[in-house]
Amino acid sequence: MATRTIIKPKGSPTAVGPYNHAVRVGDLLFCAGQIPIDPQSGDLVAGDIKAQTERVLLNIKAILDDQNLTFANVVKTTVFMTNLGDFAAMNEVYARYFTTDCPARSTIQVAALPRGASVEIEVVAHF
Repeated sequence: MATRTIIKPKGSPTAVGPYNHAVRVGDLLFCAGQIPIDPQSGDLVAGDIKAQTERVLLNIKAILDDQNLTFANVVKTTVFMTNLGDFAAMNEVYARYFTTDCPARSTIQVAALPRGASVEIEVVAHF
């Protein structure tokens, strides 16, 4: 059986519930959905979907960095949005982080996200 390791990166926002930032099992890293929380203040970032998506991806980057991974190691993402009308703007920021050999992705519109966020992204990465 593969070893299960809990990941709690320094510099990441505090979890807003009973979960961990990520769990490593074997060669896979399962990251919890990240919302646009500023790790310094603990507050949701102000701004539009682009600003929120940028913060979410920076929070994901902190988890990947902690494990010596990059966005190139990500094999699957799930994007949750409260308004799919913002898809093009979200995608513009997302495309700056996933530039080649993009991961598989699902994008889902939801009624609401924690703390009033407009976007949440979760990833699975491979070592």
